[in-house]
Parts: sequence; C-alpha cells; structure tokens
Amino acid sequence: MLPLDKFREECGVVAIYANPEAEKLAYLGLHALQHRGQESAGIATSDGMTLHIHKAMGLVADIFVEDVLAKLRGTLAIGHTRYSTAGESALLNAQPILVQSNKGTIALAHNGNLVNAGEIRSRLEGQGSIFQTNSDTEVIVHLIALSREQTLPEAMADALRRVEGAFSLVMVSSDRIFAARDPRGFRPLAMGRIPGEKHDTIVFASETCAFDLIGATFERDVKPGELIVIGPEGMTSRFYSAAQPQSSCIFEHVYFSRPDSIVFGRAVQDSREELGRQLAREAP
Repeated sequence: MLPLDKFREECGVVAIYANPEAEKLAYLGLHALQHRGQESAGIATSDGMTLHIHKAMGLVADIFVEDVLAKLRGTLAIGHTRYSTAGESALLNAQPILVQSNKGTIALAHNGNLVNAGEIRSRLEGQGSIFQTNSDTEVIVHLIALSREQTLPEAMADALRRVEGAFSLVMVSSDRIFAARDPRGFRPLAMGRIPGEKHDTIVFASETCAFDLIGATFERDVKPGELIVIGPEGMTSRFYSAAQPQSSCIFEHVYFSRPDSIVFGRAVQDSREELGRQLAREAP
C-alpha cells in the first residue's frame, strides 16, 4: 500500500463548459491560479466523445506550450495546479486523475484533503481495488466507479456523502462538467459566466482572479454541500449533504488567495486591510 500523499491545502482548480477554446481558457485560468501551486499542473478536456489529458511537473506556462494545447482541443475542460510541500513530489500525484469505469471515462481534480481517505482506501484495497497514486483524490474516483447508483451524477453524490474533509472539486465526463464543495465550505469554489452569441460559457475556479483573465463575470459561489452538473440538458443543482455549520478557512484570506480575488463573498484585499487595522488596535 502506498502511503497517503501529504496534505495539499493550497491547490487550484478550474473548469470550463461549452467553449470551442476550452483548453486555452483552462490554461489561462490555471495561470491566474499559479500562486496556489507550483509543483505540477494538468488539464483534461473532452471533445464530446473522447477525453484528453496532459499533466507534468513544473509551472503552467512551461507545461502548456502551444503544441501541447493543440492536442487538448475540446469544448469542456478542467484543470489543476498543485501545491508543493515537504510531502512526496511525483508526477503520479499530479492531477486531474483520469479513469475508465463502467460509468464512462471521467477526470477529476480537487483542492483540499480527506480526513477519512486512509480508512476508505484500506477498505477498498481489501476488496480488491488497485490504486495507482498515493493521493486521496483517487479515493473519490474509486467511490464513484464502485457506486451502485446507475447514473454518473447520482454516483458522484453517493461518493461525496462517503468522504469527510475539506475540499472543492471539479470533474469532466464526455459531455458534462461537475463542480462540488464540502458540506462545511472549508475550500472556495466560484462560478462565473462568459456571454456568447449562441450560448454562454460556464466556468468554475478556486478564485475569481481566474475569471478576470478570461473575461468571465463572477455569478456566485458554489454553496457548501452543493453539487452542480452541467450537460446537454442544462444545469442542475442539488445538495448531496444536509446543512452543516459553516467553517470557511481563514487562511484563504490571510495567505492562500490573491488580493484581487473575492473569496467566501468578501474581497481578499478588504480582509487583509481590516486585519491590519485590527492588529493596530490590539497592538498599537
């Protein structure tokens, strides 16, 4: 059994739905989120039938050169940039994670950590599951694949109910984008929109600074415990978990996020200025 990967609190995720240049928008979104992770980056796309993926160690701009992006053409995309800590640094832990299952081919990326990942992993390995990475992200993928639910949205909701921890995640299938947050809202995930002549492009990102670079307008945060699915039939929203007390991570405003982002409904710059004023009041 591979040891579980170390906590990766500060990763960044992005997702693009319905845009002929989805891979380029995902690249730009990850570039805006580069501060959230400099160890590795990856993008997975769908052209409506087949999923394509590329991930590597290093910075976003160095990985996704023009020739690489040309091989990732699609109208749907997700991306991930990974934070480097003292834990194991290896390409096998780069995201998104792509798998083929009885529910189709999917790719998933997430920010945060699961506190019961080790327990679930041990149980699944005892039942015959084989893990290819030591990232707890793969636990979610296995739970989706093994779910008794018949549809992919139901299987994802079932999987999310079984994990505990702080996370925001995005997933792509051949024709759908999924976005979800943990029930307590520890980790941020925002939804935005790019107006189009025939249809709008829906985007998700860990921070709104990613929207600014691709011309998207911030609409709202994905709510704690919410699972959003966007596909050919439109957008659906459901809550896979009962309401829980909110516990948004204060370090998003103190350290993780860019000052020009809006996180948890508040401008990060405003929070930092107010923290400075409060510090001056308490320790003049």
